[in-house]
Order: sequence, then structure tokens, then C-alpha cells
Amino acid sequence: MTEATVSSPIVIDSSGWLEYITADTKADLLIPYFKKQVPLLVPTIIIYEVRKILLLRGTRMVADWFVSEIVRHRVLAIDQEIALQAAVLSADHQLHMADALIYAAARDQNAELITTDSHFKDLPGVTIL
Repeated sequence: MTEATVSSPIVIDSSGWLEYITADTKADLLIPYFKKQVPLLVPTIIIYEVRKILLLRGTRMVADWFVSEIVRHRVLAIDQEIALQAAVLSADHQLHMADALIYAAARDQNAELITTDSHFKDLPGVTIL
């Protein structure tokens, strides 16, 4: 795990957003990251993943709230460069496609990735809660 500097942007991955939104077991650990006065970046793949899971759980109102929350932050498009880097990261670290895209987007922006997902274990620039 690494410590982000005060001004470093952060990316909170899908698992973190879901923990926070649903007040799950690690929500209290994530609150400080959502309250930090640093840029919170949201790769588009996270928007897809979180909204889909919330809709599958039958929580349309919560899914709609999530969408309204996203507009307060900077959304990161997954472009060709991020996709190409994600392919390398996926091959090198055995990451699933979505995880590789999220990690590549965070790295592209020099952002700390905050997650509750152990798939990111031992990767630089990642804090696992």
C-alpha cells in the first residue's frame, strides 16, 4: 500500500463505490477518501459497473443517486492509450478486463487507486482497504 500526497488525485474503484453507497462493511474506511479535498476521478468503466450492479440489486433509486453523484467529479474516458496500457497490465498482472482498465486509467492520471479488491494486491499506486 502507498500513501497518496495531499494534492494527488484518487480513483476509487467499483468495489469502493459499492461499499460506500450501500454502507457495507468497509464503508467507514472509504468515507475519508470521498471527503478528501483532492480530485476524485471516475473512469467510465466504473460508472458502468456500479450502476449495473445497483440495478441488478433492484435499487434503481440508489443507482440514479450514484449517477447524480458522478457529475460532481471528473469522468475519465477510456481511450485507445488507456486500452492498450490495460492490455499490458492485464497480461503482466493477471487482472480482469475491468480491473485492468481502471488501473490503467488511474496510472494514466498519476492517481492513487483506492480499492477493497484484493486483485490489485502488490501493485504500485494502489491502496487496499
